[in-house]
Amino acid sequence: MDDWLKGLGLTPWLIEVADLVVVVVAATLVYFVVRAALVRVTRKLATNTATYWDDEIVKSGVFTRIAHIAPAFVVYYGMSLFPDIPEVLADATRRVAVAIMILVTALGLSSFLRAVEAIYDSHPRYRERPIKGYLQVASILIYLVAGLLILAALMNRSPWIFVSGIGAMTAILLLVFRDTILSFVASIQIASNDMIRVGDWIEAPDLGADGDVIEVALHTVKVQNWDMTITTIPTHRLITDSFKNWRGMSLSGGRRIKRSVTIDLQSIRFLAEEEIARFESWSLLRDYIQGKRNELTSANVGSVENPKVPADLRRLTNLGTFRAWIWATLRNHPDIHQTGHTLLVRQLAPGPQGVPIEIYCFSTDTAWIHYEDIQADLFDRILAMVPEFGLKVFQEPAGSDLKGCLDRGSEASS
Repeated sequence: MDDWLKGLGLTPWLIEVADLVVVVVAATLVYFVVRAALVRVTRKLATNTATYWDDEIVKSGVFTRIAHIAPAFVVYYGMSLFPDIPEVLADATRRVAVAIMILVTALGLSSFLRAVEAIYDSHPRYRERPIKGYLQVASILIYLVAGLLILAALMNRSPWIFVSGIGAMTAILLLVFRDTILSFVASIQIASNDMIRVGDWIEAPDLGADGDVIEVALHTVKVQNWDMTITTIPTHRLITDSFKNWRGMSLSGGRRIKRSVTIDLQSIRFLAEEEIARFESWSLLRDYIQGKRNELTSANVGSVENPKVPADLRRLTNLGTFRAWIWATLRNHPDIHQTGHTLLVRQLAPGPQGVPIEIYCFSTDTAWIHYEDIQADLFDRILAMVPEFGLKVFQEPAGSDLKGCLDRGSEASS
């Protein structure tokens, strides 16, 4: 071809330019042919198979990137077909072609790792144990090795020269990759101790996170908060800082209800006989009242010198009966766990605001909306039943209460 160009009377530098143009055009044509054939064939093969992994490899663009190697090969070997191209220019072009082949290989491997992640996450069994952090470390190593090889190819030096120089740059590398090293170690600890999975509800007030984990990567963990905002947490902070994982609650199938009703101390008293008879007619309190009658009769007969003195007798109180009613209500509630979870109604220490009656139990539904409905319905009923026992719920005096007292005082004085 060069002889033909010389026959046209072209100068040497025009011949060199023409040779380079031929190489570039040939490389471009080869790229489009290889890309069209490779992508079309692999996509057709992946579509015709029943497996899922080959579709993910095609979708990740592995073959599209590999197609870029073909023109680099054409350029590399095409230089030897045109002896009129100066050796310096030919050698520099070959080195650039080798660098491009190395870069394309690294990009292809990176795309393949993304396909591996998608294939891994497609299995429900493994989705909760993400490997994205490890794949990111592998991708960093691939790019690091590729960078050394590209630098060696461009400078026409052995890559071992740069590797031996890394020892002298250890301090700088540790400083540059400090966060990566910390995150990698943290990722290993999180995975080995099964501390976090995708889908877990975690609560970390110091980190501004309260919601579901949506991604566990090498450097960050993403949490979608309940207000739909996204909190990004450095992975190593989950090792150094404390957080609460609600996975145990979800797996147990029960969500805790722990709330108190504060009773006014002045409303607590003993029950009259007619009140006891009324409560005995209630199905939820019948067994309790009958059992207490027998118990109090046995305790009072023979142990009390003067049965006519009320202070010497054991008697039922409205507060104790109220606690028994709450207990019976919980025991007959279809949405409260009856076995395997703690269920109690206890009286806490009295204080300036009255005596708290605490309900401690677990709902059978852990979904937030259903849990709140169960809790609200339960306490609606409890609060509405307080007056039935002659009790009052303690409430701080409001402005209207104080105004009423002042109005009544004014009326009395007038």
